Amino acid sequence: MGKVTVTIARQYGSDGTEIGRKLAARLGCDFYDRKLIELAAKESGFDPDVIEDVDEKATNSFLYSLSYGRPVAGDALSHINLPLNDKIFAIQSSLIGKIADGEQSAVIVGRCADYVLADHSDVVRIYIFSDFDRRVERVAKRRDLTPSKAKDEVIRIDKRRAGYYNYYTGRKWGRIENYDLVINVDKTGIDGAVAVILEYLSHAE
Repeated sequence: MGKVTVTIARQYGSDGTEIGRKLAARLGCDFYDRKLIELAAKESGFDPDVIEDVDEKATNSFLYSLSYGRPVAGDALSHINLPLNDKIFAIQSSLIGKIADGEQSAVIVGRCADYVLADHSDVVRIYIFSDFDRRVERVAKRRDLTPSKAKDEVIRIDKRRAGYYNYYTGRKWGRIENYDLVINVDKTGIDGAVAVILEYLSHAE
């Protein structure tokens, strides 16, 4: 299997992050989720907690037009009057591009990576979904929440992710035509989903 960048979009509570982490371990490559927050903090000089607070959240108004897949980053951003969310999106997008342009395979979760890397040929775009009630059960167990609070949390974060994706890409989050492979984790389980992706990658070269 040659070098590949796998992007994973996921519904909240679908175990998409854990699937990505296990996939990266099986591929022997780097896994980027919270690591992107750390890298963006280093790149920008912003406090990691500040970046985490706005991570995968859209602003109310987009004050510049992103150069698709080639956003400005680093010191150049300090001279542009952008909302913090937009600056962080641009920085993370630039980092995602550098990761994909590198010599090593990588697994990247969220951050509109499938869209940011639209012009890259060695990218496989995955979407992980699950039944709503099953997701509520997972979140309630994982975060020790009541079913009612877990339901509210799933709705809130799904809405946030959809708004973030729709806002920065102009596409609708979760539309199957945006992805190469769509997996119902209720049918496969976490390890089964990893196996499906690995099988897909073995035939995608």
